[in-house]
Amino acid sequence: MFKVKILVLGPTQSGKSAISNFLARSTENVSSEYLPTHGARIMTFENRNVSLPNGKSVGAEIELWDVGGDHRFESCWPAIARDTDGVMFVYNPDQSKHAQELESWHSTFVKKQGLKDSQCIVFAHSKSVGGQHAGTLPDALSKVSQVTTNINEEGDTVKAEFERFLGKMIGVVSERRDKEEQSIMGL
Repeated sequence: MFKVKILVLGPTQSGKSAISNFLARSTENVSSEYLPTHGARIMTFENRNVSLPNGKSVGAEIELWDVGGDHRFESCWPAIARDTDGVMFVYNPDQSKHAQELESWHSTFVKKQGLKDSQCIVFAHSKSVGGQHAGTLPDALSKVSQVTTNINEEGDTVKAEFERFLGKMIGVVSERRDKEEQSIMGL
């Protein structure tokens, strides 16, 4: 079974916790009232049948790190970023400045950590019925896949896109594991 750590990042009130709860099938802290995440909230769950890009299926233990969007917890970010396999950005396209805020998150958690844009996905998460579709991302995120999401209207699509992303991240973990084994064996 593969272990994958995925950070869920973005501005405050973008829907990070709602999407994390939905993907982890958690009912913890489910409320219609906004409750900000302080620091980070780690949700661990298993998926025994993740499809990889090569067509194979494997099991995975997923750690979703739902990171609070408030910059006052910035001192915690280096510890949170350690050993990250993938990043899921979430922003609300109904909020005019949310897309632009992703650039600083990308710089801190992707560029500074040496991750590739292929290890990222953007969820343009509209909370309202018939809300805005995905907006224009900053240039720094132009190579990152973006998906329009609304868990109330398109829950199956949200799950499918996450599973596709998860399969890519397991490929990254598998490749890194193979390189480490080859290095140990002196190949």
